[in-house]
Formats: sequence, C-alpha cells, structure tokens
Amino acid sequence: MWIHCSLKIVLKMTGLNKPEIQVKIEAEIKKTKRQVAEYRELTKPVEPENAIGRISRMDAIHNKSVTEAALRKSEDKLYKLTVVLSKLNDDDFGLCLSCKQHIPLGRILIMPQSRTCVACSH
Repeated sequence: MWIHCSLKIVLKMTGLNKPEIQVKIEAEIKKTKRQVAEYRELTKPVEPENAIGRISRMDAIHNKSVTEAALRKSEDKLYKLTVVLSKLNDDDFGLCLSCKQHIPLGRILIMPQSRTCVACSH
C-alpha cells in the first residue's frame, strides 16, 4: 500500500500536477501581496496631532508592533513563494531539502512555500 501511494506521488510530481501547483502558488502570491499591502498601511505611524489618550496610544503602539510582526512574516512568505514558483520546473522540485524524500502533494498544496517535509520541518 505505501509503495503504491509513493508511486502515485512520484507520478504526480513528474509533471502531472505542476499546473495545479503553479495555480495554487500564484493564487497564494496574490493573496499574500494583498496582505502585505494591508499590513504596510496599518503600520504607518500614528499622527501626533490625533488627540488620543495615553492608554489608547499604548494600545496603538502595541497593535502596531503586532502588525509589524505580521508584515515581516507575510513578506517572508511572499519571498519564499516567489522562490518556489521559480523552481517549479526544476528536477528536484517536490523533494525535501533536508532528507531528499518526496514532500507529500497535500503539504505542497497547503503550504507551497515549504521546501521541507513535515518531519524535517520540526
């Protein structure tokens, strides 16, 4: 059973599902670009002429730092997605960078920016 499933994954990774994977990656890039734009807008400095109380200003500073962290994470994801998209037609696409085993297709479709299998990602 396991050999049969592995063979199916290998056959799928030889090119049969690459158009599907490319569509998924491109959609994820588009979504992530929108998130980056939203986060950049939210991380703009709070204007000093906006009269808000001390507690509200503290909340704004805290929210800004949380949003900045989300922005960095989204920018990193966007970079990784771009790299993965550029490597889609490489012979070793779909192989874990660490153990060189095939990454399950489900993981690639869920997290296309991941270049390692679940076991190696821990």
